[in-house]
Amino acid sequence: MVELSRITSRGRTVIPERVRGSMYLSPGDSIAWEVAPDGSATARRVQPLDHEYLRALERTLTEWASPEDVDAYRDL
Repeated sequence: MVELSRITSRGRTVIPERVRGSMYLSPGDSIAWEVAPDGSATARRVQPLDHEYLRALERTLTEWASPEDVDAYRDL
């Protein structure tokens, strides 16, 4: 699929409706741009972080939270 849009003088553009639908984009979603050495770019939808899940996961990692562990793993 090829869709065209223009860039405004302020660097803004409209993502065509078919592209938004194909990428499952909704208002407020984030997009990551990956630019290749040849100048081509790929856009992908960024999944939002589940903060509740991450907080629950953080509580399981307490065995690595000592000052000694911080010192031991600092340069990894």
